[in-house]
Amino acid sequence: MNVAEKQIDERELVLRLIEGDEDAFCELYASYKSRLIYFAMRFLKSQEYAEDIFQDTFALIWQSRRFINPNTSFSSYLYTIVRNRVLNQLRDLEHQGKLKEQILAQAVDYTDDTRERILANDLRSLIISAMQQLTERQREIFRMSREEQMSHREIAEALGISVNTVQEHISSSLRILRAYLKKYSSTGADLLLLLICLNY
Repeated sequence: MNVAEKQIDERELVLRLIEGDEDAFCELYASYKSRLIYFAMRFLKSQEYAEDIFQDTFALIWQSRRFINPNTSFSSYLYTIVRNRVLNQLRDLEHQGKLKEQILAQAVDYTDDTRERILANDLRSLIISAMQQLTERQREIFRMSREEQMSHREIAEALGISVNTVQEHISSSLRILRAYLKKYSSTGADLLLLLICLNY
């Protein structure tokens, strides 16, 4: 298939996408995935950030599909969205780094103890945020298991559910927490997960 045929084929997919055709959306998604993630990674040096931007881009494409102009280059449209999101991400990362440096520089009593307290507070905030990713029932079961040291059978009897359901909730909770901590912390996710298990 030559370039002209590819453009015609893609235009047909875009027209179907505009009409809400999920198959067309999936074809375009698969077609651009590796290209756009590679493009974003060249600037962010992080596959996780690049994948997040790609996912956000196609979520936006689906949500605003009726406003896409099929007579313009869909490829250029996609790359423009990704480029803008990459720039925003870079600005956010730079701002976060500068802000923390300013706060530390202005701390009159900034010592090693202060640094350790700040890091401890950061970790505490991260752990709290991670726990918020769980559903209310998952948090309840997780706390009963970790904080109250209840067995799976005791939790099942207390909540009127099966032991298998308790095990599934705890396994799901650990997966969610590990994924969140891996994404948002430079500290080892498994180490932070251990801290959570010790604190809950």
